[in-house]
Amino acid sequence: MSPSQLNFSRRGLLVAWAMLSAGAMEAAAQDAAADAVFLNGQIVTVDADFSVREAFAVRGGKIIAVGSSREIRALARDGVTTVRDLGGRMVLPGLIDSHVHAPAAAVFELDHAIPDMETIRDVLDYIAARARIVPAGQWIQTSQIFITRLRESRFPTRAELDAVAPRHPVNFRTGPDNMLNTLALRACGFDREWRVTDGGPGYLEKDPGGEPTGLARGLGRYIKATGGRTPTEAEHLERLKLLFRDYHQIGFTAVADRGATPESIRRYEKLRANGDLSVRVALSQTFPTVGAMSSILGAIDQIASSPLRRPDPWLRLIGTKIWLDGGMLTGSAYMLQPWGRNENYGIRDDTYRGVLNVPPDQLRAMVRRVAEHGMQFTAHAVGDAAGTVLLDAYEQVDRDVPLRALRMGVTHSNFMTPDLIARTARLGVALDIQPIWLHLDARTLVAQFGYDRLRWFQPLKSILAAGGRTGGGSDHMLKIGDLRAINPYNPFLGMWTTMTRRAKWFDGPLHPEEALTRRQAIEFYTRANAWLIFWENEIGSLEPGKRADFILLDRDLLACPVDDVKDTRVLETWSEGRRVFAR
Repeated sequence: MSPSQLNFSRRGLLVAWAMLSAGAMEAAAQDAAADAVFLNGQIVTVDADFSVREAFAVRGGKIIAVGSSREIRALARDGVTTVRDLGGRMVLPGLIDSHVHAPAAAVFELDHAIPDMETIRDVLDYIAARARIVPAGQWIQTSQIFITRLRESRFPTRAELDAVAPRHPVNFRTGPDNMLNTLALRACGFDREWRVTDGGPGYLEKDPGGEPTGLARGLGRYIKATGGRTPTEAEHLERLKLLFRDYHQIGFTAVADRGATPESIRRYEKLRANGDLSVRVALSQTFPTVGAMSSILGAIDQIASSPLRRPDPWLRLIGTKIWLDGGMLTGSAYMLQPWGRNENYGIRDDTYRGVLNVPPDQLRAMVRRVAEHGMQFTAHAVGDAAGTVLLDAYEQVDRDVPLRALRMGVTHSNFMTPDLIARTARLGVALDIQPIWLHLDARTLVAQFGYDRLRWFQPLKSILAAGGRTGGGSDHMLKIGDLRAINPYNPFLGMWTTMTRRAKWFDGPLHPEEALTRRQAIEFYTRANAWLIFWENEIGSLEPGKRADFILLDRDLLACPVDDVKDTRVLETWSEGRRVFAR
Protein backbone atom coordinates (compact mmCIF):
# COMPACT_ATOMS: atom_id res chain seq x y z
CA MET A 1 0.00 0.00 0.00
CA SER A 2 1.38 3.42 -0.99
CA PRO A 3 1.83 6.19 1.61
CA SER A 4 -1.05 8.14 0.07
CA GLN A 5 -3.32 5.13 0.26
CA LEU A 6 -2.23 4.51 3.84
CA ASN A 7 -3.02 8.10 4.84
CA PHE A 8 -6.42 7.88 3.15
CA SER A 9 -7.22 4.68 5.06
CA ARG A 10 -6.17 6.31 8.30
CA ARG A 11 -8.36 9.33 7.59
CA GLY A 12 -11.27 7.00 6.79
CA LEU A 13 -10.82 5.16 10.04
CA LEU A 14 -10.72 8.42 12.00
CA VAL A 15 -13.88 9.66 10.29
CA ALA A 16 -15.59 6.36 10.90
CA TRP A 17 -14.48 6.40 14.55
CA ALA A 18 -15.73 9.95 14.96
CA MET A 19 -19.06 9.00 13.42
CA LEU A 20 -19.37 5.98 15.67
CA SER A 21 -18.44 8.03 18.75
CA ALA A 22 -21.00 10.69 17.88
CA GLY A 23 -23.60 8.00 17.35
CA ALA A 24 -22.75 6.38 20.65
CA MET A 25 -22.91 9.71 22.47
CA GLU A 26 -26.23 10.53 20.82
CA ALA A 27 -27.58 7.10 21.76
CA ALA A 28 -26.37 7.58 25.32
CA ALA A 29 -28.01 11.00 25.41
CA GLN A 30 -31.24 9.50 24.12
CA ASP A 31 -31.05 6.80 26.80
CA ALA A 32 -30.68 9.49 29.47
CA ALA A 33 -33.55 11.55 28.09
CA ALA A 34 -36.78 11.69 30.00
CA ASP A 35 -39.92 10.14 28.57
CA ALA A 36 -41.82 13.17 29.84
CA VAL A 37 -41.11 16.38 31.72
CA PHE A 38 -43.67 18.40 33.65
CA LEU A 39 -42.76 22.07 33.97
CA ASN A 40 -43.99 25.28 35.61
CA GLY A 41 -46.05 23.65 38.31
CA GLN A 42 -46.30 23.60 42.07
CA ILE A 43 -44.89 20.16 42.80
CA VAL A 44 -45.61 19.17 46.40
CA THR A 45 -43.11 16.33 46.67
CA VAL A 46 -44.12 15.20 50.21
CA ASP A 47 -40.51 14.19 50.75
CA ALA A 48 -39.08 14.26 54.27
CA ASP A 49 -38.75 18.06 54.08
CA PHE A 50 -42.09 18.57 52.32
CA SER A 51 -40.22 20.33 49.49
CA VAL A 52 -42.23 22.24 46.89
CA ARG A 53 -40.53 22.41 43.46
CA GLU A 54 -41.38 23.57 39.95
CA ALA A 55 -40.92 20.52 37.79
CA PHE A 56 -40.11 16.82 37.53
CA ALA A 57 -39.10 14.26 34.93
CA VAL A 58 -40.29 10.70 34.30
CA ARG A 59 -38.59 7.80 32.55
CA GLY A 60 -39.68 4.15 32.51
CA GLY A 61 -42.62 4.86 34.78
CA LYS A 62 -40.47 6.34 37.54
CA ILE A 63 -39.46 9.79 38.73
CA ILE A 64 -35.87 10.51 37.64
CA ALA A 65 -35.49 14.12 38.76
CA VAL A 66 -37.28 16.90 40.60
CA GLY A 67 -36.17 20.53 40.48
CA SER A 68 -36.57 23.84 38.72
CA SER A 69 -38.20 24.06 35.31
CA ARG A 70 -34.83 25.00 33.81
CA GLU A 71 -33.09 21.98 35.34
CA ILE A 72 -35.79 19.56 34.27
CA ARG A 73 -36.16 20.98 30.76
CA ALA A 74 -32.51 20.06 30.19
CA LEU A 75 -33.52 16.39 30.42
CA ALA A 76 -35.85 16.68 27.43
CA ARG A 77 -34.82 15.56 23.94
CA ASP A 78 -36.59 16.45 20.70
CA GLY A 79 -38.55 13.57 19.30
CA VAL A 80 -38.15 11.58 22.50
CA THR A 81 -39.59 13.58 25.41
CA THR A 82 -43.13 14.81 25.92
CA VAL A 83 -43.05 18.30 27.39
CA ARG A 84 -46.00 19.37 29.56
CA ASP A 85 -46.54 22.88 30.89
CA LEU A 86 -48.56 22.64 34.13
CA GLY A 87 -49.55 26.29 34.11
CA GLY A 88 -48.82 26.74 37.81
CA ARG A 89 -51.17 23.94 38.92
CA MET A 90 -50.52 21.95 42.08
CA VAL A 91 -49.27 18.37 41.76
CA LEU A 92 -49.42 15.86 44.62
CA PRO A 93 -48.25 12.25 44.84
CA GLY A 94 -51.00 9.79 44.01
CA LEU A 95 -53.29 9.50 47.02
CA ILE A 96 -53.63 6.31 49.06
CA ASP A 97 -56.65 5.02 50.98
CA SER A 98 -55.50 2.81 53.84
CA HIS A 99 -58.84 1.03 54.30
CA VAL A 100 -61.38 -0.07 51.71
CA HIS A 101 -63.61 -3.06 50.99
CA ALA A 102 -63.64 -2.65 47.23
CA PRO A 103 -65.07 -5.99 46.00
CA ALA A 104 -68.22 -5.79 48.14
CA ALA A 105 -68.65 -2.07 47.46
CA ALA A 106 -68.41 -2.60 43.71
CA VAL A 107 -71.33 -5.03 43.39
CA PHE A 108 -73.57 -3.69 46.16
CA GLU A 109 -76.06 -1.95 43.86
CA LEU A 110 -75.98 -4.55 41.11
CA ASP A 111 -79.55 -5.64 41.95
CA HIS A 112 -81.01 -2.14 42.34
CA ALA A 113 -79.99 1.36 43.35
CA ILE A 114 -80.17 2.07 47.07
CA PRO A 115 -81.40 5.55 48.01
CA ASP A 116 -79.76 7.69 50.66
CA MET A 117 -81.55 7.35 53.99
CA GLU A 118 -81.30 10.00 56.71
CA THR A 119 -84.40 9.28 58.82
CA ILE A 120 -86.29 6.28 60.21
CA ARG A 121 -89.10 7.22 57.84
CA ASP A 122 -86.68 6.89 54.89
CA VAL A 123 -85.71 3.42 56.11
CA LEU A 124 -89.29 2.27 56.56
CA ASP A 125 -90.38 3.70 53.20
CA TYR A 126 -87.55 1.81 51.48
CA ILE A 127 -88.50 -1.47 53.17
CA ALA A 128 -92.18 -0.92 52.34
CA ALA A 129 -91.25 -0.30 48.69
CA ARG A 130 -89.21 -3.51 48.59
CA ALA A 131 -92.13 -5.42 50.20
CA ARG A 132 -94.25 -4.49 47.17
CA ILE A 133 -91.66 -6.05 44.84
CA VAL A 134 -90.11 -8.96 46.73
CA PRO A 135 -92.33 -12.08 46.92
CA ALA A 136 -93.88 -12.73 50.32
CA GLY A 137 -91.72 -14.90 52.56
CA GLN A 138 -88.43 -13.78 51.02
CA TRP A 139 -85.93 -11.70 52.98
CA ILE A 140 -85.67 -7.92 52.76
CA GLN A 141 -82.37 -6.50 53.97
CA THR A 142 -80.65 -3.18 54.44
CA SER A 143 -76.90 -2.88 54.88
CA GLN A 144 -74.83 -0.41 56.88
CA ILE A 145 -77.45 2.25 57.52
CA PHE A 146 -75.74 3.43 60.66
CA ILE A 147 -78.04 4.79 63.34
CA THR A 148 -75.54 7.54 64.21
CA ARG A 149 -76.28 8.96 60.75
CA LEU A 150 -80.06 8.93 61.07
CA ARG A 151 -81.77 12.05 62.39
CA GLU A 152 -83.36 10.04 65.19
CA SER A 153 -80.06 8.28 66.06
CA ARG A 154 -81.82 4.97 66.81
CA PHE A 155 -82.65 1.55 65.41
CA PRO A 156 -86.04 1.02 63.80
CA THR A 157 -88.09 -1.08 66.20
CA ARG A 158 -89.28 -4.62 65.66
CA ALA A 159 -92.85 -3.30 65.59
CA GLU A 160 -92.02 -0.68 62.95
CA LEU A 161 -90.42 -3.32 60.72
CA ASP A 162 -93.42 -5.61 61.21
CA ALA A 163 -95.81 -2.82 60.23
CA VAL A 164 -94.19 -2.09 56.84
CA ALA A 165 -93.34 -5.71 55.94
CA PRO A 166 -95.67 -8.09 57.80
CA ARG A 167 -95.18 -10.91 55.25
CA HIS A 168 -91.38 -10.72 54.90
CA PRO A 169 -88.49 -11.47 57.24
CA VAL A 170 -86.59 -8.17 57.55
CA ASN A 171 -82.96 -7.68 58.54
CA PHE A 172 -81.81 -4.14 59.28
CA ARG A 173 -78.07 -4.89 59.28
CA THR A 174 -75.67 -2.24 60.50
CA GLY A 175 -72.06 -3.08 61.27
CA PRO A 176 -71.90 -6.19 63.47
CA ASP A 177 -75.46 -5.71 64.76
CA ASN A 178 -78.91 -6.45 63.36
CA MET A 179 -82.49 -5.40 64.08
CA LEU A 180 -84.92 -8.12 63.02
CA ASN A 181 -88.67 -8.18 62.64
CA THR A 182 -90.85 -10.99 63.97
CA LEU A 183 -90.62 -13.23 60.89
CA ALA A 184 -86.83 -12.81 60.80
CA LEU A 185 -86.53 -13.78 64.47
CA ARG A 186 -88.64 -16.83 63.78
CA ALA A 187 -86.56 -17.77 60.70
CA CYS A 188 -83.37 -17.64 62.80
CA GLY A 189 -84.86 -19.60 65.69
CA PHE A 190 -84.38 -16.63 68.02
CA ASP A 191 -86.90 -16.99 70.88
CA ARG A 192 -87.09 -16.62 74.66
CA GLU A 193 -84.95 -19.70 75.23
CA TRP A 194 -82.26 -19.03 72.63
CA ARG A 195 -78.63 -18.80 73.78
CA VAL A 196 -75.23 -18.65 72.06
CA THR A 197 -73.96 -22.23 71.84
CA ASP A 198 -70.86 -22.09 69.64
CA GLY A 199 -68.59 -20.32 72.11
CA GLY A 200 -68.49 -17.25 69.89
CA PRO A 201 -69.34 -13.62 70.66
CA GLY A 202 -72.64 -11.80 70.69
CA TYR A 203 -76.00 -11.94 72.40
CA LEU A 204 -79.71 -11.56 71.72
CA GLU A 205 -81.30 -8.49 73.36
CA LYS A 206 -84.47 -9.27 75.34
CA ASP A 207 -87.04 -7.04 77.01
CA PRO A 208 -87.76 -7.19 80.79
CA GLY A 209 -90.31 -9.91 80.11
CA GLY A 210 -87.74 -12.12 78.35
CA GLU A 211 -89.03 -11.58 74.78
CA PRO A 212 -86.47 -10.81 72.04
CA THR A 213 -86.61 -7.13 71.11
CA GLY A 214 -85.31 -7.88 67.63
CA LEU A 215 -81.80 -6.54 68.34
CA ALA A 216 -79.06 -9.13 67.77
CA ARG A 217 -75.53 -8.01 68.60
CA GLY A 218 -72.62 -9.80 66.93
CA LEU A 219 -74.80 -12.71 65.79
CA GLY A 220 -74.53 -12.33 62.04
CA ARG A 221 -73.26 -15.90 61.69
CA TYR A 222 -76.69 -17.14 62.83
CA ILE A 223 -78.67 -14.94 60.41
CA LYS A 224 -78.93 -16.82 57.13
CA ALA A 225 -80.70 -14.11 55.17
CA THR A 226 -80.90 -14.62 51.41
CA GLY A 227 -82.14 -12.56 48.52
CA GLY A 228 -80.99 -10.32 45.69
CA ARG A 229 -79.28 -11.31 42.49
CA THR A 230 -75.88 -12.99 42.76
CA PRO A 231 -73.36 -11.32 40.45
CA THR A 232 -71.59 -13.43 37.85
CA GLU A 233 -67.80 -13.61 37.86
CA ALA A 234 -67.70 -11.30 34.83
CA GLU A 235 -69.89 -8.79 36.65
CA HIS A 236 -67.61 -8.90 39.69
CA LEU A 237 -64.61 -8.02 37.52
CA GLU A 238 -66.35 -5.33 35.47
CA ARG A 239 -67.76 -3.63 38.55
CA LEU A 240 -64.32 -3.65 40.20
CA LYS A 241 -62.84 -1.96 37.15
CA LEU A 242 -65.65 0.60 37.26
CA LEU A 243 -64.92 1.30 40.92
CA PHE A 244 -61.20 1.68 40.24
CA ARG A 245 -62.00 4.28 37.58
CA ASP A 246 -63.99 6.13 40.22
CA TYR A 247 -61.05 5.90 42.62
CA HIS A 248 -58.88 7.51 39.94
CA GLN A 249 -61.23 10.47 39.50
CA ILE A 250 -60.76 11.38 43.15
CA GLY A 251 -56.99 10.88 43.04
CA PHE A 252 -56.38 7.38 44.41
CA THR A 253 -53.60 5.34 42.85
CA ALA A 254 -53.31 2.79 45.69
CA VAL A 255 -55.58 1.30 48.36
CA ALA A 256 -55.43 -1.27 51.13
CA ASP A 257 -58.17 -3.90 51.21
CA ARG A 258 -58.67 -4.48 54.94
CA GLY A 259 -60.94 -7.46 54.63
CA ALA A 260 -59.67 -9.54 51.72
CA THR A 261 -61.06 -13.04 51.27
CA PRO A 262 -59.77 -15.88 49.07
CA GLU A 263 -62.55 -15.08 46.56
CA SER A 264 -61.77 -11.38 46.36
CA ILE A 265 -58.05 -12.04 46.13
CA ARG A 266 -58.60 -14.32 43.14
CA ARG A 267 -60.47 -11.49 41.43
CA TYR A 268 -57.64 -9.06 42.04
CA GLU A 269 -55.26 -11.65 40.61
CA LYS A 270 -57.39 -11.99 37.47
CA LEU A 271 -57.32 -8.24 36.95
CA ARG A 272 -53.56 -8.22 37.52
CA ALA A 273 -53.01 -11.03 35.01
CA ASN A 274 -55.17 -9.30 32.40
CA GLY A 275 -53.49 -5.92 32.83
CA ASP A 276 -56.69 -4.42 34.25
CA LEU A 277 -55.55 -3.72 37.81
CA SER A 278 -55.22 0.06 37.53
CA VAL A 279 -55.02 0.70 41.29
CA ARG A 280 -52.27 -0.75 43.47
CA VAL A 281 -53.79 -3.02 46.15
CA ALA A 282 -52.26 -4.08 49.46
CA LEU A 283 -54.14 -6.96 51.07
CA SER A 284 -54.98 -7.74 54.70
CA GLN A 285 -56.61 -11.16 54.55
CA THR A 286 -59.26 -12.26 57.04
CA PHE A 287 -59.44 -15.60 58.83
CA PRO A 288 -62.04 -17.20 61.12
CA THR A 289 -61.72 -16.43 64.85
CA VAL A 290 -64.38 -18.85 66.11
CA GLY A 291 -63.65 -22.56 66.52
CA ALA A 292 -60.73 -24.72 67.56
CA MET A 293 -57.44 -22.85 67.90
CA SER A 294 -55.69 -25.50 65.83
CA SER A 295 -58.02 -24.65 62.93
CA ILE A 296 -57.55 -20.91 63.40
CA LEU A 297 -53.76 -21.18 63.49
CA GLY A 298 -53.86 -23.46 60.48
CA ALA A 299 -55.76 -20.78 58.56
CA ILE A 300 -53.03 -18.28 59.43
CA ASP A 301 -50.37 -20.70 58.20
CA GLN A 302 -52.22 -21.05 54.91
CA ILE A 303 -52.36 -17.28 54.44
CA ALA A 304 -48.63 -17.07 55.15
CA SER A 305 -47.91 -19.50 52.29
CA SER A 306 -49.45 -17.18 49.68
CA PRO A 307 -47.20 -16.30 46.71
CA LEU A 308 -48.65 -12.77 46.92
CA ARG A 309 -46.35 -12.09 49.87
CA ARG A 310 -43.53 -11.59 47.38
CA PRO A 311 -42.78 -7.95 46.45
CA ASP A 312 -44.99 -6.72 43.63
CA PRO A 313 -45.73 -3.13 42.63
CA TRP A 314 -49.44 -3.78 42.03
CA LEU A 315 -50.76 -6.55 44.29
CA ARG A 316 -49.24 -7.70 47.57
CA LEU A 317 -50.43 -9.53 50.68
CA ILE A 318 -49.12 -7.62 53.70
CA GLY A 319 -50.90 -9.40 56.55
CA THR A 320 -54.12 -10.37 58.27
CA LYS A 321 -57.22 -8.68 59.69
CA ILE A 322 -59.77 -9.68 62.33
CA TRP A 323 -62.73 -7.96 64.04
CA LEU A 324 -61.93 -7.57 67.73
CA ASP A 325 -64.92 -5.56 68.96
CA GLY A 326 -68.25 -4.21 67.77
CA GLY A 327 -68.99 -0.77 66.38
CA MET A 328 -69.39 2.72 67.74
CA LEU A 329 -72.02 3.35 65.08
CA THR A 330 -74.25 0.65 66.52
CA GLY A 331 -73.50 0.75 70.23
CA SER A 332 -71.21 -2.26 70.56
CA ALA A 333 -67.63 -0.91 70.56
CA TYR A 334 -65.73 -2.31 73.58
CA MET A 335 -65.15 0.59 75.99
CA LEU A 336 -63.13 1.09 79.19
CA GLN A 337 -66.11 2.82 80.82
CA PRO A 338 -69.77 1.77 80.43
CA TRP A 339 -71.64 3.08 77.43
CA GLY A 340 -74.48 4.42 79.54
CA ARG A 341 -78.15 3.53 79.31
CA ASN A 342 -79.70 4.53 75.98
CA GLU A 343 -82.95 3.24 74.51
CA ASN A 344 -81.95 4.43 71.04
CA TYR A 345 -79.02 2.03 71.04
CA GLY A 346 -81.03 -0.61 72.86
CA ILE A 347 -78.72 -0.33 75.90
CA ARG A 348 -80.56 -1.00 79.15
CA ASP A 349 -77.68 -2.28 81.32
CA ASP A 350 -75.80 0.39 83.26
CA THR A 351 -72.66 -1.78 83.29
CA TYR A 352 -72.67 -2.57 79.53
CA ARG A 353 -69.27 -1.84 77.92
CA GLY A 354 -69.77 -3.27 74.44
CA VAL A 355 -68.75 -6.53 72.77
CA LEU A 356 -65.31 -8.19 72.70
CA ASN A 357 -65.24 -10.83 69.96
CA VAL A 358 -61.99 -12.63 70.83
CA PRO A 359 -60.78 -13.58 74.34
CA PRO A 360 -57.35 -12.09 75.21
CA ASP A 361 -55.54 -15.44 75.45
CA GLN A 362 -56.76 -16.50 72.01
CA LEU A 363 -55.89 -13.07 70.60
CA ARG A 364 -52.31 -13.43 71.81
CA ALA A 365 -52.00 -16.81 70.11
CA MET A 366 -53.24 -15.35 66.81
CA VAL A 367 -50.91 -12.35 67.01
CA ARG A 368 -47.95 -14.59 67.82
CA ARG A 369 -48.58 -16.91 64.87
CA VAL A 370 -48.96 -14.02 62.43
CA ALA A 371 -45.80 -12.38 63.79
CA GLU A 372 -43.82 -15.60 63.53
CA HIS A 373 -44.64 -15.59 59.82
CA GLY A 374 -43.31 -12.02 59.52
CA MET A 375 -46.70 -10.52 58.61
CA GLN A 376 -48.62 -7.49 59.81
CA PHE A 377 -51.53 -8.24 62.13
CA THR A 378 -54.33 -5.71 62.36
CA ALA A 379 -57.69 -5.80 64.08
CA HIS A 380 -60.87 -3.77 63.91
CA ALA A 381 -60.65 -2.14 67.35
CA VAL A 382 -62.95 0.84 67.77
CA GLY A 383 -63.29 1.21 71.55
CA ASP A 384 -60.52 2.18 73.98
CA ALA A 385 -60.92 -1.12 75.82
CA ALA A 386 -60.52 -3.05 72.55
CA GLY A 387 -57.40 -1.01 71.81
CA THR A 388 -56.08 -1.80 75.28
CA VAL A 389 -56.64 -5.55 74.84
CA LEU A 390 -54.90 -5.43 71.45
CA LEU A 391 -51.90 -3.44 72.73
CA ASP A 392 -51.62 -5.83 75.68
CA ALA A 393 -51.34 -8.70 73.20
CA TYR A 394 -48.74 -6.86 71.12
CA GLU A 395 -46.61 -6.03 74.14
CA GLN A 396 -46.65 -9.60 75.40
CA VAL A 397 -45.76 -11.11 72.02
CA ASP A 398 -43.08 -8.45 71.47
CA ARG A 399 -41.08 -9.88 74.38
CA ASP A 400 -40.33 -12.97 72.30
CA VAL A 401 -40.98 -11.89 68.71
CA PRO A 402 -39.89 -8.28 67.97
CA LEU A 403 -42.82 -6.50 66.35
CA ARG A 404 -41.59 -3.03 65.38
CA ALA A 405 -40.56 -4.00 61.84
CA LEU A 406 -43.93 -5.72 61.30
CA ARG A 407 -45.94 -2.51 61.89
CA MET A 408 -48.74 -4.24 63.75
CA GLY A 409 -51.99 -2.36 63.27
CA VAL A 410 -55.00 -0.96 65.02
CA THR A 411 -57.81 -0.50 62.53
CA HIS A 412 -60.11 2.45 63.34
CA SER A 413 -58.62 3.22 66.78
CA ASN A 414 -61.30 5.86 67.31
CA PHE A 415 -61.37 6.00 71.09
CA MET A 416 -57.92 6.31 72.63
CA THR A 417 -56.24 7.37 75.87
CA PRO A 418 -52.89 9.09 76.51
CA ASP A 419 -51.54 5.71 77.62
CA LEU A 420 -52.63 4.03 74.38
CA ILE A 421 -51.05 6.81 72.33
CA ALA A 422 -47.72 6.32 74.12
CA ARG A 423 -47.84 2.54 73.80
CA THR A 424 -48.58 2.57 70.06
CA ALA A 425 -45.68 4.96 69.46
CA ARG A 426 -43.31 2.80 71.54
CA LEU A 427 -44.16 -0.36 69.57
CA GLY A 428 -44.25 1.29 66.13
CA VAL A 429 -47.90 0.35 65.68
CA ALA A 430 -49.70 1.51 62.52
CA LEU A 431 -52.98 3.30 63.24
CA ASP A 432 -55.48 3.13 60.37
CA ILE A 433 -57.99 5.94 61.10
CA GLN A 434 -61.05 7.17 59.16
CA PRO A 435 -61.79 10.92 59.50
CA ILE A 436 -65.16 10.49 57.79
CA TRP A 437 -66.42 8.83 60.98
CA LEU A 438 -65.74 12.03 62.89
CA HIS A 439 -67.50 14.06 60.23
CA LEU A 440 -70.61 11.89 60.01
CA ASP A 441 -70.94 10.56 63.57
CA ALA A 442 -69.73 13.20 66.05
CA ARG A 443 -73.23 14.57 66.63
CA THR A 444 -74.61 11.28 67.94
CA LEU A 445 -71.45 10.35 69.83
CA VAL A 446 -71.40 13.66 71.71
CA ALA A 447 -75.05 13.15 72.60
CA GLN A 448 -74.21 9.67 73.95
CA PHE A 449 -70.90 10.25 75.72
CA GLY A 450 -70.66 14.01 76.19
CA TYR A 451 -68.06 16.37 74.72
CA ASP A 452 -65.43 15.76 77.42
CA ARG A 453 -65.39 11.99 77.01
CA LEU A 454 -64.58 12.49 73.33
CA ARG A 455 -61.35 14.34 74.17
CA TRP A 456 -59.33 11.39 72.88
CA PHE A 457 -61.52 10.60 69.87
CA GLN A 458 -59.26 10.38 66.80
CA PRO A 459 -56.51 12.38 68.56
CA LEU A 460 -54.40 12.79 65.42
CA LYS A 461 -52.22 15.68 66.54
CA SER A 462 -51.37 13.96 69.83
CA ILE A 463 -50.50 10.72 68.00
CA LEU A 464 -48.03 12.52 65.74
CA ALA A 465 -46.61 14.59 68.60
CA ALA A 466 -45.87 11.38 70.51
CA GLY A 467 -43.99 9.94 67.53
CA GLY A 468 -46.84 7.65 66.51
CA ARG A 469 -47.64 6.58 62.96
CA THR A 470 -51.09 7.01 61.49
CA GLY A 471 -52.67 7.31 58.05
CA GLY A 472 -56.06 8.03 56.57
CA GLY A 473 -58.64 5.65 55.19
CA SER A 474 -62.33 5.71 54.43
CA ASP A 475 -63.54 2.21 55.30
CA HIS A 476 -65.38 2.39 51.98
CA MET A 477 -67.93 -0.41 52.31
CA LEU A 478 -70.77 -0.09 49.83
CA LYS A 479 -71.79 1.81 46.68
CA ILE A 480 -69.73 3.50 43.98
CA GLY A 481 -69.40 7.28 44.27
CA ASP A 482 -66.95 9.20 46.46
CA LEU A 483 -69.65 11.20 48.29
CA ARG A 484 -72.64 8.83 48.11
CA ALA A 485 -70.80 5.73 49.26
CA ILE A 486 -70.98 4.11 52.68
CA ASN A 487 -68.54 5.43 53.85
CA PRO A 488 -67.69 8.38 51.56
CA TYR A 489 -64.17 7.99 50.21
CA ASN A 490 -63.49 11.54 49.06
CA PRO A 491 -59.98 12.19 50.46
CA PHE A 492 -60.33 15.97 50.30
CA LEU A 493 -63.37 15.81 52.56
CA GLY A 494 -61.18 13.64 54.80
CA MET A 495 -58.34 16.18 54.74
CA TRP A 496 -60.74 19.02 55.53
CA THR A 497 -62.16 17.05 58.45
CA THR A 498 -58.70 16.47 59.94
CA MET A 499 -57.93 20.21 59.63
CA THR A 500 -61.24 21.56 60.96
CA ARG A 501 -62.62 18.72 63.17
CA ARG A 502 -66.06 19.78 61.96
CA ALA A 503 -69.00 17.41 61.58
CA LYS A 504 -72.35 17.12 59.86
CA TRP A 505 -75.33 18.35 61.94
CA PHE A 506 -72.92 19.44 64.69
CA ASP A 507 -72.15 22.99 65.78
CA GLY A 508 -68.51 23.91 66.10
CA PRO A 509 -65.39 21.72 65.92
CA LEU A 510 -64.87 18.57 67.96
CA HIS A 511 -61.77 19.20 70.09
CA PRO A 512 -59.93 21.45 67.64
CA GLU A 513 -56.72 20.96 69.65
CA GLU A 514 -56.37 17.67 67.71
CA ALA A 515 -56.57 19.27 64.25
CA LEU A 516 -53.84 18.64 61.69
CA THR A 517 -51.95 21.24 59.68
CA ARG A 518 -52.33 21.31 55.91
CA ARG A 519 -48.99 19.58 55.51
CA GLN A 520 -49.98 16.85 57.96
CA ALA A 521 -53.35 16.37 56.25
CA ILE A 522 -51.66 15.86 52.88
CA GLU A 523 -49.10 13.48 54.37
CA PHE A 524 -51.98 11.56 55.98
CA TYR A 525 -53.11 10.33 52.53
CA THR A 526 -49.69 10.04 50.89
CA ARG A 527 -46.38 9.44 52.67
CA ALA A 528 -47.94 8.17 55.91
CA ASN A 529 -50.22 5.69 54.17
CA ALA A 530 -47.38 4.40 52.00
CA TRP A 531 -45.58 3.48 55.24
CA LEU A 532 -48.69 1.85 56.71
CA ILE A 533 -48.88 -0.56 53.78
CA PHE A 534 -45.12 -1.19 53.32
CA TRP A 535 -44.84 0.69 50.01
CA GLU A 536 -42.91 3.73 51.24
CA ASN A 537 -39.96 2.92 48.95
CA GLU A 538 -42.22 2.84 45.90
CA ILE A 539 -44.95 5.47 46.30
CA GLY A 540 -46.24 8.18 48.63
CA SER A 541 -43.87 10.98 47.56
CA LEU A 542 -42.42 12.43 44.35
CA GLU A 543 -38.73 11.63 44.64
CA PRO A 544 -36.17 10.17 42.21
CA GLY A 545 -36.48 6.39 42.04
CA LYS A 546 -40.13 6.27 43.08
CA ARG A 547 -42.99 5.34 40.79
CA ALA A 548 -44.54 8.20 38.85
CA ASP A 549 -47.95 8.16 40.55
CA PHE A 550 -49.24 11.72 40.80
CA ILE A 551 -52.33 13.92 40.49
CA LEU A 552 -53.01 17.41 39.13
CA LEU A 553 -55.41 19.57 41.17
CA ASP A 554 -57.68 22.50 40.43
CA ARG A 555 -56.54 24.53 43.45
CA ASP A 556 -53.67 25.24 45.83
CA LEU A 557 -54.30 23.18 48.97
CA LEU A 558 -51.61 25.08 50.86
CA ALA A 559 -53.14 28.53 50.32
CA CYS A 560 -56.85 28.26 49.45
CA PRO A 561 -59.48 29.02 52.12
CA VAL A 562 -59.67 25.98 54.40
CA ASP A 563 -63.33 25.35 53.59
CA ASP A 564 -62.44 25.11 49.89
CA VAL A 565 -60.22 22.08 50.54
CA LYS A 566 -63.18 19.71 50.73
CA ASP A 567 -64.36 20.84 47.26
CA THR A 568 -61.06 20.07 45.51
CA ARG A 569 -61.33 18.41 42.13
CA VAL A 570 -58.72 16.20 40.53
CA LEU A 571 -57.99 17.25 36.97
CA GLU A 572 -55.73 14.34 36.06
CA THR A 573 -54.46 11.14 37.69
CA TRP A 574 -51.27 9.42 36.53
CA SER A 575 -49.96 5.98 37.42
CA GLU A 576 -46.37 5.00 36.54
CA GLY A 577 -46.18 7.93 34.15
CA ARG A 578 -49.37 6.93 32.34
CA ARG A 579 -52.48 9.08 32.54
CA VAL A 580 -55.39 7.01 33.84
CA PHE A 581 -57.90 9.82 34.36
CA ALA A 582 -58.53 13.26 32.86
CA ARG A 583 -61.50 15.42 33.78
